Amino acid sequence: MSEERALLRQTVAALIDRHAPPESVRQAMDSECGYDRRLWSMLCDQVGAAALVVPEEFGGAGGELADAATVLEELARGLVPTPLLGTTLAELALLGADQPDREALERLASGAAVGAVVFDRDLVVNGDIAEVVLAVEDSRLLRWDEFSAEPLVSLDPTRRLARLEPGGVTVIGTDPGIGDSAAILMAAEQVGAAARCLELTVEYTKQRVQFGRPIGGFQALKHRMADMYVAVQTARAVVGEAIAQPGPTSAARARLAAGESFCAVAAEAIQMHGGIAITWEHDMHLYFKRAHSSLRLLGPLSDQLRRLESEVF
Repeated sequence: MSEERALLRQTVAALIDRHAPPESVRQAMDSECGYDRRLWSMLCDQVGAAALVVPEEFGGAGGELADAATVLEELARGLVPTPLLGTTLAELALLGADQPDREALERLASGAAVGAVVFDRDLVVNGDIAEVVLAVEDSRLLRWDEFSAEPLVSLDPTRRLARLEPGGVTVIGTDPGIGDSAAILMAAEQVGAAARCLELTVEYTKQRVQFGRPIGGFQALKHRMADMYVAVQTARAVVGEAIAQPGPTSAARARLAAGESFCAVAAEAIQMHGGIAITWEHDMHLYFKRAHSSLRLLGPLSDQLRRLESEVF
């Protein structure tokens, strides 16, 4: 990781520590818009989170996909609700258009507007709060000039989802691979959340005492946490490769590896926390819900598997 990207991660982490502790996350996910507007403004103004992938000529920071992945990974560690994922994908879609919409890009980059990209009309991230909506369909990029949104009750209360139907639709170009970028960014989120599950589990097993000693000292639990560590680090390596060399194959590998790792680690974390993990007051059940909810987003996993068939057969 470059020095600049490491500083970006530290800055985002500091903002989260100060302004998005677990109790603030609970308040944000229950709010009308589903995120903390004040924190979102700070992320946009102080970090430029929404501007990272947008070139400077369109009012952005001129960064790379890796920069957005770094911020999303850090936000996912705390399950901090923000419209960053959908907005970043909308920016990438607009940039892939034959004639990029400068005004829309500037509004998205500044955080003044929220974006969304439709891969599955029934499960759209940011769908009910988005102002700029695009879609990928039959290798084409579509701009939804008008649309209706039906908010959904999501398994994961930290991520807003909606069912969208288009009104006026305009073809704006050929899909440059927005699905691949979406898979990579989602995978970065999953790695961040899985890593935090492991950290919380290690902390808990050091504190929970049975038979006069912390349960983290029991050999069986040590082995299970070692397996969790391997799962997280393996997924991190695969996702890191995809970020460095994005493409259909690397994106598919990243999405599958990160999704499997997150689900496995979250399940183990639930088991090792015991009954407290499934109480509403504890955060671990939120990670478990995020793990399984994320698998259904951005199109079916079967699409990712088909991309890997050529490597196997």
